[in-house]
Amino acid sequence: MIMSPGLRKFALIVHLTVSVGWIGAVIAYLALVIAAMNSADDQMVRTALTAMKLIGWYAIIPLALASLVTGLIMALGTKWGLFRHYWVIFSLVLTIIAVGILLEHMHPASFLAGVTAEAHNGGRLREALPSELLHAGVGLLVLMVVQVLNVYKPRGVTPYGWRKQQEQRTTSPAGDSVT
Repeated sequence: MIMSPGLRKFALIVHLTVSVGWIGAVIAYLALVIAAMNSADDQMVRTALTAMKLIGWYAIIPLALASLVTGLIMALGTKWGLFRHYWVIFSLVLTIIAVGILLEHMHPASFLAGVTAEAHNGGRLREALPSELLHAGVGLLVLMVVQVLNVYKPRGVTPYGWRKQQEQRTTSPAGDSVT
């Protein structure tokens, strides 16, 4: 079912907002990781780790899930379809992988933030930060790849998409065959 133009525009606005918000939240998370890695102040490290936990659970995860759901809505409700074009499939797969890794990663990140409340040595906490930098950096890279795919929409129709195109070419809007 194709959405009406007004509904499609609304859905697109919501999808773009949560997707760009997800990217922005990851950038904020990265900024906190870098600040903690470069700080000699143990309190700064503890504060950054606590803020990373909050951004992860209250911004990144909700925005990631909303981006996945709104992306599915956009794929199912527009001419692009969910399985018609390779770029849609790649975007979906990358988003699912990113959300899965994010959900899995937030538990150790939360544990690390919980340890900060009890720790008196920020230096030991800094040892875990390179892993945080790697996760957030790769996550941001994946999000940028998905963004590029969604903007440029590289050509490449799946076999299912090709069959759907052939059906549309042989059938008029009224349902009569074209001769």
